[in-house]
Amino acid sequence: MGCFTLAWLMQLCIWAIIIGAVIAILRLVVPYAFAQLGGGGMIVSIINIVLWAFVACVVIYVAFSLISCLVGMGGGTLLPHR
Repeated sequence: MGCFTLAWLMQLCIWAIIIGAVIAILRLVVPYAFAQLGGGGMIVSIINIVLWAFVACVVIYVAFSLISCLVGMGGGTLLPHR
């Protein structure tokens, strides 16, 4: 799959939606679960920071993937090979 093709843009959009949905679900479930266990204000804050750090890492990865496509180094896929 080449860079900036429709299939590549579709894959980028699908992964962005999946990651956004998982983070939104975790942001709803984690505070509720820790409230049921009797506390966890600090733990919820730490998990929130970790989630946003993960989002920042994904954004950086996608940005460098886009830059490598523009420069012509290839790339093509958004995820590492299995």
